[in-house]
Amino acid sequence: MVKGARAPAHLHCGANSLCFAAFFPSICLLLRNSAPGAASICNTESHRVTQQAPAGETKDFPIDPPLVDLPIDTHDRGFYDGFSREVTIPAKIIVSLLILWAIFFPVSANETLSAANSTIIASFSGWYVYLVAAIMVVALGLAVAPQTGKLRIGAPGEKPEFGRFSWFAMLFGAGIGIGMLTYSAGEPLSHWANNPDIIRGQIEPLSREAIRSAYIYTFLHWGLAAWATYGLVGLSIGYVAYRRNLPLTIRSALAPLFGRVMSGTAGHIVDIVAVVATILGVAVTMSLGVEQFIAGLYRLGVGEWLVDSEGSSTPLAIIVALVLLVGASTISALSGVGRGIKWLSNLNMGLSFVLLALFAIVGSGLLGLELLTVGVFDYLRTLPQQALTLFSSDGSETGDALVQWQLDWSVFYWAWWIAFSPFVGMFIARISRGRTVREYVLGVLLVPSLMCFVWMALVGGTAIDLELSGAADGAIVDANISDQLYATLAILLDPAVAAIVSGLVVILLMTYLVTSADSAILIVNTINGAGENEGQHRNHILFWGAALAFVVGSMLIIGGIDAIRVTMIIGALPFSFVVALMAIAIAKAIIFDIRRKRYGVPTTAQGCEEWEAAK
Repeated sequence: MVKGARAPAHLHCGANSLCFAAFFPSICLLLRNSAPGAASICNTESHRVTQQAPAGETKDFPIDPPLVDLPIDTHDRGFYDGFSREVTIPAKIIVSLLILWAIFFPVSANETLSAANSTIIASFSGWYVYLVAAIMVVALGLAVAPQTGKLRIGAPGEKPEFGRFSWFAMLFGAGIGIGMLTYSAGEPLSHWANNPDIIRGQIEPLSREAIRSAYIYTFLHWGLAAWATYGLVGLSIGYVAYRRNLPLTIRSALAPLFGRVMSGTAGHIVDIVAVVATILGVAVTMSLGVEQFIAGLYRLGVGEWLVDSEGSSTPLAIIVALVLLVGASTISALSGVGRGIKWLSNLNMGLSFVLLALFAIVGSGLLGLELLTVGVFDYLRTLPQQALTLFSSDGSETGDALVQWQLDWSVFYWAWWIAFSPFVGMFIARISRGRTVREYVLGVLLVPSLMCFVWMALVGGTAIDLELSGAADGAIVDANISDQLYATLAILLDPAVAAIVSGLVVILLMTYLVTSADSAILIVNTINGAGENEGQHRNHILFWGAALAFVVGSMLIIGGIDAIRVTMIIGALPFSFVVALMAIAIAKAIIFDIRRKRYGVPTTAQGCEEWEAAK
């Protein structure tokens, strides 16, 4: 092999490269303007590949093998043995300062966070909307393009570690199970009462005509947008980790763009941002689950001390719930992915099917089926328009209401999915080794989305039907969002049966909470450990379990769910720029690998080793 100057490349964005590139111009621009070679456009150690031709002549290749080495310094002794102190210590300091601020200066924390949130929402709402739309285009493009779908997240011929049922169960449980339980009745009911079509005066709220419109927006928020964000982050990490033997951490996903630069300070910053975003994103999910968990215990008659006079959870109830749930999560995290998390995820899926079957049989099953089929059709029909719609105020009451609705719902969700994506993406990457890109993308995008749609249609449809028929008489729609599922069960079933099923929901919610929290703890530990396997650093697992409990508890007590939402939106902003770079990086990595295959250049770490040995 001869080191030398890099020859210019001519990589065109035509049909033979990647069909979705036409929809994502920045990728085409990057590919046209970047030189080929090692996976880094900034890697000063890259070299031009040559190969001995049969006649003894040197044959030049217009592209180099990928970068297969990204060293990350870790400590070799003491408490931080095996950890990157440059990532772990700053991340712990940031999260600890946030907790101390919320506990000792609650008024200042609440006011400052609210002011920062208003500025961020006003300035970056368009960024969130268009970024998520671009992510959906890139993810779907990677799945449908013939050349990309066959590539494997791992060595050629490698088999998946988990069967499909366990894989889908872990995807769903860690990704969105808690929020789905909270919003399965709450979101359709909310959009039935108020959505952009109602704000414009086109339909009446709480009418039969408003149902179809309500499900367009419900499916918009819980469909491809969420899972494309998770899937793209997971693919960006898993592809380079399992094909190129790079560390299983966030910074590795940017190596196709920045190469060995990600070994240093820039990579440390990326991982720190990911850890903080993960804690805040999971805190939102945990806070929703804790509120609904307490509401369920109150419905079951555990005690009046669980809620105050306004129906909100008391500080004592929050503390007791967090000690129970995060304690169980930490124990599960210590057992690793293959045991505790896998078993809990399978249990989650089984209990979910039991609850869904109940709503299908006893609830409004036919209406739910109609809402599902019509809703999916309407969702797909309106998705391009809805995904790119950004409301702006024209000074009128209607314009202001539309802007506020989008900030409260769509922008909040896009920020939530982005903040949640380092955790879910890392977790999905961890459990998806051996699958093809097409199987991965379609599995991650379609199956959980469809599961969410089924939940929303059956549970939400039953709640709406009870209100339309007069049986609920406002008891469901007027209830707190954490209590709406229980209120639906109380009206639908006899009191004794409702108590049993509500107990089932509490158990299901508890397993989802434990699964999400222990997965998050493991993922944070893995990022801090420079991609090393989880379960080897028990003290750090205990720290992050306690930190997560303190973040959720302190924010819930000082400002409720709104304080958590505000903090998460602020934390999501830095990581949103990382996600944008990930979309470009994975597109470049896959396009260049396709080109490498065309020229017989290795695309995996194993192939690079064999290439070097054969010279």
